[in-house]
Amino acid sequence: MIVPLVKAVADTCGGKAGALGALLRAGLPVPDGFVVPFAAYLAAVRDLDLGRLAGEPEGVAAARRTIEARPVHAAVIDALGRALGEIGDPPVAVRSSAAKEDTGQASAAGQHESFLAVHGADEVAKAVRACWASLFSPRAVAYRAASGRAGHPSDDLLMAVIVQRHLDAEASGVMFTPADSGEATRIEASWGLGPSIVEGRVTPDAYLVAADGSVTRTIADKRQRLDRRGARLVVEDVPAAARNRPAVGDATATRLAALGRRIAAVLGGPQDIEWAIADGRAWVLQARPVTAALPPSAARSRVSGIPSATLTGTPGSRGTATGTARIVRGPGDFARVRPGDILVCPFTDPAWTPLLRIAAGVVTETGGVLSHAAIVAREHAIPAVLGIPDATSRLRDDTVVTVDGTNGTVTAVNA
Repeated sequence: MIVPLVKAVADTCGGKAGALGALLRAGLPVPDGFVVPFAAYLAAVRDLDLGRLAGEPEGVAAARRTIEARPVHAAVIDALGRALGEIGDPPVAVRSSAAKEDTGQASAAGQHESFLAVHGADEVAKAVRACWASLFSPRAVAYRAASGRAGHPSDDLLMAVIVQRHLDAEASGVMFTPADSGEATRIEASWGLGPSIVEGRVTPDAYLVAADGSVTRTIADKRQRLDRRGARLVVEDVPAAARNRPAVGDATATRLAALGRRIAAVLGGPQDIEWAIADGRAWVLQARPVTAALPPSAARSRVSGIPSATLTGTPGSRGTATGTARIVRGPGDFARVRPGDILVCPFTDPAWTPLLRIAAGVVTETGGVLSHAAIVAREHAIPAVLGIPDATSRLRDDTVVTVDGTNGTVTAVNA
C-alpha cells in the first residue's frame, strides 16, 4: 500500500514520483518520503461507478464530490502513520502524481492538488483524498480536454500521491535545462516557499547561466514571500532591504545549473525542475520534461521603436494575438471572458486554466516565464506577456490590444 520514494517507478506511482525515484537512485538531493501508489486509489474507488457518475448532468463534478465525501479507509491511515513514523513524523509535503502527469507530451503543470506543511496521519490522509479527487477538478478536466486527453473517467485516470519531508526554504524557484549543451540554463528564484513562483504570485529574479558558467541576472522587486509557521502557511511582506537583493548568488546559480545538467542526464532530456535552498543546501522537489519551447530570453532588448501606447513585460509564450482586453481580477470575473479575449489579470494560478482554453492571449502583473500558467500557455500555443506592473489598471476593459509574447509587448490598437 506504501512505496518508498526511492523505489517509485512511473508505471505504479506516476510520472512525478517515478522521476524523483530515479533521481534518488542516482544519488541526487531529493527529500525523503514515500508514495501512495495507484493501487491505493483504485482500491478506494473500486465500488464507485465513475462511468455512471460521468453520465449525470454535472458529470465529473459528481465523481469529485463523491470521492471527497468518502472517509479514508482505516488501513490507509494506519499505513500512513507507520510510513510517517519511519521518516520521523515531520511536517510533510503531499503532492499529486497522476498517470498522465509530467510526461513529455503534457506537463499538467499545477492542475492537481498539492499541500505543504501537513502533519500527522489523519491530516495526510485528508490531503491524499483531496489529491485523488483533484483528478476531476474543473481545471484538470479543462486541461485534459485542451490536451486532447479528455477520455472516459476510468481511462488512464489514475492518481498516486507523493508524501515527502517538508522543506522550510530560504529561497526556491524553477529551472529549465537547455535542449543543447551550448545553450544557457534559465533559473527563476524568489524568497521563501515555491508556490509563490509556480503560481505566478511574485515576479522572480531571472538568471541565465551560460555553458561556460557565466551568469547574467535580472533582479526583481520581490515584495512578498510564503513561509511555514507551525502547521500554517503565511504570506508575509519581504523587508524593504531584501526586496531587491538577489534571492541566490551567482555561485549558487552556477551550482543549480550544474545540478540541472545532472538531472537532465539521469532523466534523458531537457527538464523543468522545481528546487529549494534549505539550510544552505540545494534540493530537487520535482523534475519533468520540458513540453514547449521558451521565448528567446533576450527578445525584449531587440525591440526598437516601441510606440508610447505599448507596455513591456517578460516574454512568456511566443506568438502574437489581437483581441478585446478583459480585465479579470478573480474567479468572480471568469464568466465575463469570451472566446478570443485577451486575459489581463494580476496573476494566473492553476485554477484559471479553463480560461486559457478560450483566451487568445494572456497578460499578467506578476509572474515569471517558468510559472505554471506560462507553461500551460505555451502548451496551448497562446501568447503571454508577464510581469507588467499595474496592467489591470493601465489597460482598459473592452479595448482592443495586441499581445506579442515573443517580444514581451502589449499595444493598444489605434491608440
